[in-house]
Amino acid sequence: MIPFVSSKRASRAQLATAVHRNDALTREGALERLFTWLFSGLVYPQIWEDPVVDMDALSLSRSDHVIAIASGGCNVASYLVGQPASITAVDLNAAHVALVKLKLAAIAHLPDARALRRFFGGASDPRNEALYDQYLAQHLDTTTSSYWEERDILGRRRISQFSKSFYRHGLLGAFIGLTHFLARLHGRDLGRMLDARNLPEQKATFDEHVAPLFESRLIRWLVGQPASLYGLGIPPAQYRALAKDHSEGMIGALRARVEKLAFGFPLNENYFAWQAFGRSYSPFEKAPLPPYLQPENRDLVRAGVERVRVHQVSMTIHLAQMPAASLNCYVLLDAQDWMNDADLNALWAQITRTAKPGARVIFRTAADELLLPGRVQPAILDQWRRDDARSAALHARDRSAIYGAFHLYVLKETHL
Repeated sequence: MIPFVSSKRASRAQLATAVHRNDALTREGALERLFTWLFSGLVYPQIWEDPVVDMDALSLSRSDHVIAIASGGCNVASYLVGQPASITAVDLNAAHVALVKLKLAAIAHLPDARALRRFFGGASDPRNEALYDQYLAQHLDTTTSSYWEERDILGRRRISQFSKSFYRHGLLGAFIGLTHFLARLHGRDLGRMLDARNLPEQKATFDEHVAPLFESRLIRWLVGQPASLYGLGIPPAQYRALAKDHSEGMIGALRARVEKLAFGFPLNENYFAWQAFGRSYSPFEKAPLPPYLQPENRDLVRAGVERVRVHQVSMTIHLAQMPAASLNCYVLLDAQDWMNDADLNALWAQITRTAKPGARVIFRTAADELLLPGRVQPAILDQWRRDDARSAALHARDRSAIYGAFHLYVLKETHL
């Protein structure tokens, strides 16, 4: 198990560089270090950015070279539907890197679409551990296999999580579980959302079983504590930005996000709602699923696995090692919410240096804000054009529903 222990230490060190802005003896500094400790393990069993919106924004083609922050890897795996020439996935979190590599191995080596869906769609079948041993283990590097085969105090391998509801694990899985527990304490059942048959019923169920929770004194107090939202992967700096995004502060911002998740889209089209209210994907045959799990995409994603490279490193550091004018598409998730001005300028300097003509950059922000103007040097940012109309339209379509804004930047034709 030594290889993964070393990788986890590197993860914590890199996260500290990204997150720590205050002295450890201050309240803010202590919160930042708690976040780093929590975030160094598995956070996102499923990524919470809509890959369908991403692919539309990027207009992926066979000639595109993509670099993306990996997180839980659903985005990277799903981008293969667009058949880009290459995808580079980077992440500071060693557990996320191990998860992405497991997903890619499963796409490449599980015998059929049914087995892939059982493994990552259901993620709760006792046969999944045997699938890992038979088809996947031999195709993983030592660090990745040591992560999935590490045993807990009861002697259970980590890979056994796929035999008992994998999506209930990780920091996000635990956070969603806590919200269900708090709802039950208040006599509400979040799972009732999944019984709704259409948008009006979704709205009515939300009003009955979800909306009253936002009036609870306990929940309002909890939401007011920055550490309580670490389970959503929200560091202190992002918490402050999100709290400013609504007249009622954080509780108002969260309610607006949950409303969109609950009845902004039909349940039969939104697998993010199933994860939030059911802690799993829908079991029905025609269930909404990430693109990489949809049976009709099986051949496309399997054919593209060899074009993906995964690295445990920051986006900025990896870009600095790449040739000039070598990439078309950049996926930054919400990572810039964490960054100070120096980090933003270093990142965008490397993005601009490595961008090919017509390059596209996409990212999300927790708050409804532009983020970059006034912080990234004009000499860099002026080489890019934010597509305001498409950014707004893409944000409206984002089924994950938890962000304040979607941003699409395109390299100007005058860039040299």
